[in-house]
Amino acid sequence: MTMTTPDQQRAAGDSTPLPGRSLLSINNIEVIYNEVILVLRGLSLVVPERSIVALLGSNGAGKSTTLKAVCGLLPTEHGEITDGSITFDDHDITHLDAAERVRRGISLCMEGRHVFEHLTVHENLVAGGYIRGRTERTDLDTVYEFLPRLADMRNRIAGFLSGGEQQMLAIGRALMAKPALLMLDEPSLGLAPKLVQEIFGYIARLNAELGTTVLVVEQNATRALEIAHHGYVMEQGRLVLDGPAAELRDNPDVKEFYLGLGEGGVRKSYRDVKHYKRRKRWL
Repeated sequence: MTMTTPDQQRAAGDSTPLPGRSLLSINNIEVIYNEVILVLRGLSLVVPERSIVALLGSNGAGKSTTLKAVCGLLPTEHGEITDGSITFDDHDITHLDAAERVRRGISLCMEGRHVFEHLTVHENLVAGGYIRGRTERTDLDTVYEFLPRLADMRNRIAGFLSGGEQQMLAIGRALMAKPALLMLDEPSLGLAPKLVQEIFGYIARLNAELGTTVLVVEQNATRALEIAHHGYVMEQGRLVLDGPAAELRDNPDVKEFYLGLGEGGVRKSYRDVKHYKRRKRWL
């Protein structure tokens, strides 16, 4: 099977106009932890069907909390949505439990991968399809086709896989639920650059060839914007910037703070970027 690069996949995606229908809509939500800590402050964003949307921001911006709000996982961490609503596939899911959201087509690959370490690769994938009642052979074949390295490791214990292999397994396990919306929390975390490129290439292929809608949370803005159609930038629980991915890549604020590039494409030092954080023009 020929593997295409993220740039090639993005080029293919950019040539096709995105559908106008919104698959996921987050409408002015506020999220509070432990009844006192306000994390999301009137957040609104839209994920169009069959698109890739990147949610960017530094640590503590509220990116992971956003995904947990969509997946219904906030109660496990003493969090709750206190205002606003979340709509998925034209239905209000704000107060549905997590299992029901998975049944409706939402899958999340959490930060840190969280594979079942004592199970084999094959058993992890079967567990991913549990919510649907049974695992079809064709579902496994699809995962192995898009993530061929998993096919070669199907009998290996997941806990002995490398970080990149575990990330592929986490994505494959999420795909077993046949999601309409696949959400990825920091898929590049802790991976070597070559593996990061490979992982994002798989994500782009899933979108281009299967039509899977993707919401990816990333600090690696360069890679995320290479494959995304649209991007949002978060700071302190709020959205401060959004637009087509190509425009964000060329935005001077994004280039200087998130891509580490100054005028003329010169890479900035950490000290310069840290100083720039205190004077961001969009705040």
